[in-house]
Amino acid sequence: MRRLLALGVAVLLPLTNVQSAQAQDPADRQRAFAAAAAEYQVPESVLLGVSYLESRWDAHAGRPSSDAGFGPMHLTDAAAYTGSNHHDAGEEDARGDDARPLPAPDERPAPAEIPARLRTMERAAELTGESHERLRADDAANIRGGAALLADYQKSLGAPLSDDPGEWYGAVAKYSGAEEAGAAKFFADEVFSVIAEGAERTTDDGEQVRLPAVPGLRTVEKWLEKLGLRPPVRPDGVECPASISCEWIPAAYQELPPDDYGHYDLANRPFSQKVDYIIIHDMEGYFLPSIRLNQDPAYGASWHYSVRAADGHIAQHIKTKDVGWQAGNWYINAKSIGIEHEGFLAEGSTWFTEAMYRSSARLVRYLALRHGVPLDRAHILGHDNVPGTLPTTVRGMHEDTGPFWDWAHYFQLMGAPLHQFGGPHSGSVMIKPDFATNKPYFYGCDRKNPEAACPPLPAHTVWLRTEPRADAPLVKDIGKHPTGESLYSVYDHSARASTGQRFAVAERQGDWTAIWYLGQKAWFHNPAAAPTAVPSAGLVVTPKPGKATVPVYGRAYPEQEAYPADIPYQAVTPLQYTFSAGEKYTLAGPAATEYYRAVTFDLEDHKVVRGKTKYLQIQFGHRVMFVKADDVQVSFSG
Repeated sequence: MRRLLALGVAVLLPLTNVQSAQAQDPADRQRAFAAAAAEYQVPESVLLGVSYLESRWDAHAGRPSSDAGFGPMHLTDAAAYTGSNHHDAGEEDARGDDARPLPAPDERPAPAEIPARLRTMERAAELTGESHERLRADDAANIRGGAALLADYQKSLGAPLSDDPGEWYGAVAKYSGAEEAGAAKFFADEVFSVIAEGAERTTDDGEQVRLPAVPGLRTVEKWLEKLGLRPPVRPDGVECPASISCEWIPAAYQELPPDDYGHYDLANRPFSQKVDYIIIHDMEGYFLPSIRLNQDPAYGASWHYSVRAADGHIAQHIKTKDVGWQAGNWYINAKSIGIEHEGFLAEGSTWFTEAMYRSSARLVRYLALRHGVPLDRAHILGHDNVPGTLPTTVRGMHEDTGPFWDWAHYFQLMGAPLHQFGGPHSGSVMIKPDFATNKPYFYGCDRKNPEAACPPLPAHTVWLRTEPRADAPLVKDIGKHPTGESLYSVYDHSARASTGQRFAVAERQGDWTAIWYLGQKAWFHNPAAAPTAVPSAGLVVTPKPGKATVPVYGRAYPEQEAYPADIPYQAVTPLQYTFSAGEKYTLAGPAATEYYRAVTFDLEDHKVVRGKTKYLQIQFGHRVMFVKADDVQVSFSG
């Protein structure tokens, strides 16, 4: 059952219209910035800096961002509330606890108005005389629209149309669309950081853009004060780094008659249990409507943080010591922090803003350092990397953040870039295609025509095939599709490997590499001239000699003998996959053998059951899984 809870993008361009005026000369976008800056008397460095923090100068094939923004300047054009939060869709129980399944959700009404930050294209059209269609699809028109807005904001502040970039601090802050002074300041500070340092890159459609560094840049922050924005709401205890904009908007926690409560669980982490994972979600909806769900105790899902797209503003809802109902797997929930990001996997948007990436990356690094979470793709997981708990729950697990989240850039911003380790013949590899140029085929990006191909868009994923040839069938995922084939749908990860994930090499043939994946050899195109994976030597596991197969699990629960008499035993049930002799899978490390019993409103009743069975976490497919240490042997894949 889907709910009308969020803003949706009303107009998705046909494939024939996107980039109708795509430039042929790789310097055309640079000239478009220069022309628009001159026309509206905006310093070119300011225009380039704002665009970089919105889109990194990409056009994104005319598709909307997670915040209904279009083009290099991220002009927003959300026209109707037609989306839903991702916890509403599909079969997944966000809590993922067999001991306490969630009831079916109720319908809830849609919000009534569209925030001004999601309607900037209207004003850009008034100022430039350009149509909405051209502002969405023509990058030069879009840049003109952004320049016109900046000049309009500067004039509204009574600030001069100065050649000094620092005088534009207030206009840049206003461009964020933030209502909070802290969020506007974060956005402006990041823009001026880019201007001071300079930047240069080739965009997703081959345009070469350069912003020369502006050393000695001094900002005039008095203009920020004239915006009259809401002062920060940041009481003691908000768990965010000081360098980002963060406020406390608490999730609801209360008893519900006759004997229920909602909608998270009190805990005492890391003293009761260590936090081992940070889970990255997208909302499949917009910021405020999704946050309102976290304030409803009857709603069956909750998470710790929400990140806004346009400016990177963050709301914390649950203390990290407590357990959110967010990942669909109780074992992972009890040992993780959940972060929701405004936007959609594909239906309604296909890219995320630089402001969101930067703010979120700082939050993740802060939390990872605070809780001792490794900064790697085995512990910083997408929701789509979380395993099902039982064979019956595998199929309904969620798919966000999807293929368009730029994991390599995200880890770069965390200060933990994804590097190769080892030589060309290493026994394991890390998936790492070039995000900007890796544009695999997908369908399903258009809600009006779900079978239509998506436009070619940058993605972090590679397709996995049964043989080393481009027309070979995709490998199968018997958990996701028990009797059918894997799909090229943007919502189906059954035959995909993602950036940062490490897999053991099964074979190599020419430009093709095979990895062990869900109990089979999975081939992907990996030419030396344009590699989609890099060497990544490390530890791998294989069944111990004499074992034909070993079971894999979706959680590392204790053995029956570990449970006290007052806590029901939680069965350790293997998933439906087969891990056979001769296969190898990369080892992420040991997994704590724990079950957190929390079925009452009272924290005093909550207990952690710890067992003696040793588990190991492995990269078994697109999702991580677990094996018992006694079933496997560990070796080095160098």
